[in-house]
Amino acid sequence: MYNTPGYGGLRHSHSHSSHRGYQTGYTYAPAPPPGADPQLWQWFTAVDADRSGSISVTELQAALVNGNWSRFDLDTVKMLMNIFDTDRSGTIGFAEFAGLWKYISDWQDVFRHFDRDRSGSIEGLELAEALRSFGYNLAPSLLTLIEQKYASGPSTGYGPPPGITFDRFVRACVAVKTLTEAFQRADSDRDGWVTISYEEFMRIVLSAP
Repeated sequence: MYNTPGYGGLRHSHSHSSHRGYQTGYTYAPAPPPGADPQLWQWFTAVDADRSGSISVTELQAALVNGNWSRFDLDTVKMLMNIFDTDRSGTIGFAEFAGLWKYISDWQDVFRHFDRDRSGSIEGLELAEALRSFGYNLAPSLLTLIEQKYASGPSTGYGPPPGITFDRFVRACVAVKTLTEAFQRADSDRDGWVTISYEEFMRIVLSAP
């Protein structure tokens, strides 16, 4: 999952093969487990900087970059960890990493499709079109709130482009999905209205990424 310009991914790193393992930088890494994709294992060991056999939040954030080489937003990294840390160990093992790799790769394709102007960010009509394709026909006022919440700051020539970068786009879409599903569970008669307690409302909102 090397970085694709404008669309995010893992930092590119070089390695040298050997008969029982390989070198990542100057550090020897073990051979992949039986049946593992050698390329995916190479990426996993490159991210596993402390050679613990699993990936922490800090290591994952250091490895994931947007198309402009800015690091992924920490909240997005935590969201990804929460999704793929299936054994709740606080880290991601190789099998969990394989799922994460495919998830990000799939989102890269989505982002690339809707980034019509190839700016490396999603904004305005692109955001509306993307969410509509997922089945979320949101009012313009809600789309504006989403863009304001997840967009990067104005570009200074050195920072992220204006609009929603890849990492924040993923988090925004997951947030819309999470909140919509929570509302639908509460809307038992499907009339578009719900009556919930303050505690339940706070639980729904705080559970969103």
